[in-house]
Amino acid sequence: MKLDTKVVHAGLKPDPTTGSILPPIYQTATYVLEKVGQDKGFDYTRSSNPTRQTMEEHLAAIDNGKYGAAFASGMAAVDSCLKLLKAGDHVICSDDVYGGVSRHFNQVLVNYDLHFSYVDSSDPVNVENAIQPTTKMIWIETPTNPLLKVTDLEAVGKIAKNHDLIYGVDSTFATPVFLRPLEFGADLVMHSTSKYLSGHNQLIGGVVITNREDLFEHLKFVQKTIGAVPSPFDCWLTILGIKTLDLRMKKHTENAQSVAEFLEGHHKIGSVTYPGLPSHPMHHVAKEQMSGFSGMISFELTGGITSGKKVMNAVQLIQLAESLGSVETMITHPATMTHGDVPKEERLARGLTDGLVRLSVGIENVNDIIHDLEIALEKA
Repeated sequence: MKLDTKVVHAGLKPDPTTGSILPPIYQTATYVLEKVGQDKGFDYTRSSNPTRQTMEEHLAAIDNGKYGAAFASGMAAVDSCLKLLKAGDHVICSDDVYGGVSRHFNQVLVNYDLHFSYVDSSDPVNVENAIQPTTKMIWIETPTNPLLKVTDLEAVGKIAKNHDLIYGVDSTFATPVFLRPLEFGADLVMHSTSKYLSGHNQLIGGVVITNREDLFEHLKFVQKTIGAVPSPFDCWLTILGIKTLDLRMKKHTENAQSVAEFLEGHHKIGSVTYPGLPSHPMHHVAKEQMSGFSGMISFELTGGITSGKKVMNAVQLIQLAESLGSVETMITHPATMTHGDVPKEERLARGLTDGLVRLSVGIENVNDIIHDLEIALEKA
């Protein structure tokens, strides 16, 4: 079954009771059991729910995975992956990750004796060199947020396998339409379902996909024990969003390519970063492992932060917003928004300057997006 068919049908069946073409929303907290000691089925929605299970199976199928575990947010999904570890364990992490991830690692999990090293994972040698005797996990984000660094997943996968390390990949930006990390050796794939998967800025959620039963059982235990689970209604909304994922992602990447090329040629733009541009330092790797480049662009203006703020405040069609991956085009200032909690020295060391602008290109008519940017750039 091809992916554009999978997003519509995989893991989904008409409701056996009514024939409903859409899965029902089982908006219930508990379930009546037939007898004491019943050992299968559903008992309490924190543990399991039919709507959530349908969504988990659906998401696993489109990522070519066997198992899926859904969580109340992308950060809850990341946290659950780190609960596969024990005190004293060491994690190698991509240096350019979502600010919420580095905040969680550096301000919360370090208090539980987990240790983190951040490396530019676009060069696999950096990953290999960072391995310590206590290293237990490699955590990769590709493309990264917001600098759009690309990691050779197969190369890092070989390193993880050689050292018997758990290999996790945050593939939120790429989605299963353009990249399926399990095919490159990943043990865990995390998506923020808040973003492209649901696609309409209507919910918060996360999911972890795996082919390893041992990891899945541990994740399900964490899911049940901690209870950071999405509501049945949010799961149902995600299922609806997934049905148009393939169509939306192809429009996102088509629009983003045109917008990136426009920005790269504009005299007020100092630099543009987009994996689909030949100027991207890892364009060759992106071409090999991705079938499309998604809708995220980062750029800086020649006038620096002052000009960047003028552009972000001047757009009309484009929305100034914290999130990404929706049908609407959104513009973000990472230094004060998504990565506002990252210490300035750390941000600058990564290359995340005060003047960086992140653009999540939507599915509107691309000429309208470019026109809005043209007018805003005139005011910069």
